[in-house]
Order: sequence, then C-alpha cells, then structure tokens
Amino acid sequence: MTDMLTVRPAGPGDAEDICGLLNAVDLIEIGRPETDLAAVEADLHHPDVDLARDSWLAFEGGRLIAYALVWADSGPGRIDSDHYVLPGHREVSRRLLELVEARARELAAGAPGGFLRLQLNVAPTFDTTLLPARGYRTVRRYQVMTRALDPAADRPPAAPAGLTLRPCDGDGAERRRAHALIEETFAEHFGHVERPYEPWLDHIDGRGLDWSLVWIAALPGRGDVGVLLTRDDRTSMGWLSHLGVRADVRGRGIGGFLLRHGFAAYAARGRTTVGLGVDTGNETGALGLYEAHGMALHYAVDTWELEL
Repeated sequence: MTDMLTVRPAGPGDAEDICGLLNAVDLIEIGRPETDLAAVEADLHHPDVDLARDSWLAFEGGRLIAYALVWADSGPGRIDSDHYVLPGHREVSRRLLELVEARARELAAGAPGGFLRLQLNVAPTFDTTLLPARGYRTVRRYQVMTRALDPAADRPPAAPAGLTLRPCDGDGAERRRAHALIEETFAEHFGHVERPYEPWLDHIDGRGLDWSLVWIAALPGRGDVGVLLTRDDRTSMGWLSHLGVRADVRGRGIGGFLLRHGFAAYAARGRTTVGLGVDTGNETGALGLYEAHGMALHYAVDTWELEL
C-alpha cells in the first residue's frame, strides 16, 4: 500500500465515479459494462445505509480504485456487503475487508449466529485468495441468465387451461396480492428476506417500478397461483425479477407460461435481450426451466459467508 492511498466514506455526489468503477469491473469480469447510474444512486440512498459508517472509497493518486458498502436490512445478524476493486490492488482489498468486517460486527452485535455475506463474480477482479484465511466460505452460486428476443418469434403464449393473467397496475390491493404471492413462493429460497408489505414496497419500488409489468396468474377454484414481477429500468436488458408459482399447482406449465409471457412482453417493447437471476441450488427446478426455454449463462456469482 502506497503513501498515495486514501480511504474515505462515499457520498451521494460520488455516484458517477462509483458507476464508472463498477463498469470498469464489469468490462473485465463479464465483457461489457452493465451498471446503471440509477442503481448506484439507489444504493447510496438506501434507507438502512449510513454512508459515513457503511461505505468506503479507496483512491490511489486521486484515482478511484475500490469501493465497498455494507448494509443490514435482512433481519437480525445478517449483514450484506459489496466490494469492487480494480485488478492488482490486493492490499487495498484487504484494507476494505477489515473495515467492512469491523462494521459488520458492530451491526450484528447481540444477534446470535450473525454472518456477513459478500457476492463476487466467479472470475472476479477481487483476489479471492484473501477470503478463506479470514474465515470465509462459499455457500451458494447464483447465475445471471439471458436470452435474445425476437418480436416475430416471441409472441404471447397460450395459457394453460383455465389460467387467467392480469396486470398488477390497479389499486393497492393488487400490489398486496403480488407481495403475498412472492412471500409464499419464495419463502424457502436461499437468501430470501421476509418483509412485511410496507417495507417490501419501499424496497421493490425504490427506483419507480412500472406496475403494468407485474402480472398475477389465477386458476378457477384455486385463486391466485403465480406472479411475475419484471423491471424495464436497466440499460442493457429487460429483467425478470421474480417468477413464482405456488407449490400446490407446480407441474402444470404455469412457470413456463409466465416465462414466455415475459419474453413476449419485452419483445413487444423493443427489447433485444431479457435476463434473470437464479440460484443454482434452487430445488424447484427453476434452472432447468430457464434452460429449456432458451436462457443461457451470462455470468455466475458466488456467495461468500463469514460467521461473525
């Protein structure tokens, strides 16, 4: 570490520089920049983040080379973090890890079984040889999958018998139904955070969700059985954020229908690519479903965990 290194907290005015750093990391790790300024700004305005204590920027000779952020909005003792660094700065990574871990222990104080989680690309700019010696272990792998869209081929699909689909752009009751379905269908997913409606709404709608791009599926005699929540606020692609089907009606083609509906909706909006994220250990068979419908690996992320 050189005398030219300085570390300070981030501020809202640093968003563009941080976005530039993250896109430089994206270019190395996944081959193209995919970080949007709005996403960085949302992180810096996160209601559970105190930037003065929960963020760090590292500069070398005035150049931003690393950024870390820590937050605790996922329940007692669970702390999450981001860590981005340009290649060749192992000691800077170590220094920010020390700061993140110290703050995580403060945030988790008094909670039994506390842990810190860090998500890193499987081929990161970060030197992961630092992590095992500090007590970290990998606990899950997450894939970002994408698929090219063709408005001529990706037409609205025929629904399974009896299934109806409605957009969730009505009153607040429809948003509450979407929330209830997401909580039910994702309850057993790794890393899912159970949130009451109001905190969930603040979290999901923080960047202005277009509720006409959220749909609820229903069956006669069964009521609401599935939900598809999507976002069109990424520069690089449309995004299928949550696709959930109630356990008692799985195996009827509802998940595949919702997926194809998402393809058709975004093809009609002029998008050329759609993406989503999936836990490779998901026991519902989601990974196989997405592969069967033409989605392919874009990049993968490992979740590293440190017991506090």
